[in-house]
Amino acid sequence: MTTDWSQERILVYAPHPDDETLGCGGLMSKAKSAGAEVFVQFLTVGDTTDQSPKGFSTAEERYAEIKKVSDHFRWDDWHMALPGSAYHLRLDTVARVDLTQLIECGSPLSIERLRPTVVLAPHRTSYNQDHQVTAEAVHTALRPSNTALRHHPRLVLAYEEAADQWRSEPVAPPNLVVELDEPQLLDKLLGMELYGSQSHRHPHTRSELTLRSLAVLRGMQAGVALGEGFHVLRCLA
Repeated sequence: MTTDWSQERILVYAPHPDDETLGCGGLMSKAKSAGAEVFVQFLTVGDTTDQSPKGFSTAEERYAEIKKVSDHFRWDDWHMALPGSAYHLRLDTVARVDLTQLIECGSPLSIERLRPTVVLAPHRTSYNQDHQVTAEAVHTALRPSNTALRHHPRLVLAYEEAADQWRSEPVAPPNLVVELDEPQLLDKLLGMELYGSQSHRHPHTRSELTLRSLAVLRGMQAGVALGEGFHVLRCLA
């Protein structure tokens, strides 16, 4: 399957700032360079205790990082749905119906308003509760319906993160690989570097070497030099 990214309107769901870059930074770079529209819907952000020399990051710092990353990838728009400590790392306390309605029609970047052709979301088997909740809410919001009544994105993908290999249930390897070239991978690595509060030295799961190694592995599995892996949830051909 080949995709003409120039014709796509892509909506990425990121539980927190940096998940979109970790999961599909290469795809965003490739698609944007081809002429696609790219939008990012963040679910939440807050003050965080980090395993870093500084030891913590504030929501204000994270917003500043988002703006740098948005300029870097040339996103068409982004939005933060539920900011603050009441939601950050606590999305599992929010009713599924409320999150689903936000995704369907409540957000400025909702499915109803934006009408994306491609949707990307985290994989539901992540150990992180915010990732799980985001994945399940997006899955519910994109349930099958009459296309005359509800917009159906043509392609729905779950992206992967290296940290998600820590899981309690077996998961098949990605069944779709997006080929990347070196500049597109470098775009992803620089995007992660701009998230200064979240990037770490190897062997952390958010290190540059980890991201490059995963891109080499996924590329090799498809017979190319570099790639990003995804699980196909819907593909209308």
